[in-house]
Amino acid sequence: MAGSISLLGFALVIFIQIMTQCHSSITTCLPEKHAALFILGDSLFDNGNNNYINTTTSYQANYPPYGETFFKYPSGRFSDGRMIPDAVAELAKLPILPPYLHPGNVEYVYGVNFASGGAGALRETSQGMVIDLKTQVSYLKNVKNLFSQRFGHAIAEEILSKSVYLFNIGANDYGSLLDPNSTSVLLPVDHQGFVDIVIGNLTDAIKEIYNVGGKKFGFLNVPPIGCSPAVRILVNNGSTCFEEFSAIARLHNNALSKRLHELEKQLKGFKYSVMDFYSAFSQVFNNPTKYGFKVASVACCGSGPFRGVDSCGGNKGIKEYELCDNVNEHLFFDSHHLTDRASEYFAELIWNANRTVTSPYNLKQLFEL
Repeated sequence: MAGSISLLGFALVIFIQIMTQCHSSITTCLPEKHAALFILGDSLFDNGNNNYINTTTSYQANYPPYGETFFKYPSGRFSDGRMIPDAVAELAKLPILPPYLHPGNVEYVYGVNFASGGAGALRETSQGMVIDLKTQVSYLKNVKNLFSQRFGHAIAEEILSKSVYLFNIGANDYGSLLDPNSTSVLLPVDHQGFVDIVIGNLTDAIKEIYNVGGKKFGFLNVPPIGCSPAVRILVNNGSTCFEEFSAIARLHNNALSKRLHELEKQLKGFKYSVMDFYSAFSQVFNNPTKYGFKVASVACCGSGPFRGVDSCGGNKGIKEYELCDNVNEHLFFDSHHLTDRASEYFAELIWNANRTVTSPYNLKQLFEL
């Protein structure tokens, strides 16, 4: 009888070891299919990293009224509340991810956010003021090294291979094509050639992550960048979107789709998801009431026509700004960035939309692979 009990106990221990990856160095036990979420990108994804770098208030959102509706304090997110990755993490049943540069004792096993407001795929984009994409990838390598030290190389590789890497990058790179000496003219450069350079840098980042173990990648393509309040006021007093500018986003999106299809053939085990942010955003912008919004072209916070002057919070050189009464009715919180409610809406599409919006997988399917 004692032998049977002992055998049963041994079998139970083996079962528990199979079902979980528990390590004495942490208090977290990871389910066998545990997938973390790693965030890379710009201000649509930055959840506070720019709080901790040597930059200016133009690249920060750590002052009121940012953050007032959800977190009840300005966390550094360029929104009244959550950003898209916060809502995605919630849908994935993960905790809200910390910014990588947070000085506290941060746990990375569920993922972490490397994004930086103002960042681009090109190192030259807002150089010296932001965390460029290449540096964000280097931070991910630091996390892998930390995992290797704590859990061993094999388990670190396993965690990274099961995890999802979600990108939003490119819009700021194309912002550098706006002629600073003419409010409505793009610089006379080869737009397709410039797009190819951006896509090339993004490809390098993808391959670096793949080479350290990443297999599952999610992307938002670039939205119609000519339709933000900040850009609209540059042309025709904001009466129309800046179509020539949005056309560059379309060049980017076509090149991105082509490159990801190529990478799927070249890299063994590479899987990806692209949410057609351009089309999804355009649909809400052109018919906001259909999607539960009332105001698409006017920001909640800012000044000037369409509140397109980037003065929200009064810390960017212009003290005066207006703040709307009902932020949930708006698509834009400030002159560039989404409201909490809009972020939640687009996160749902990233997570669970059909192939007409998010393909070839949605993010939920990527997590389950």
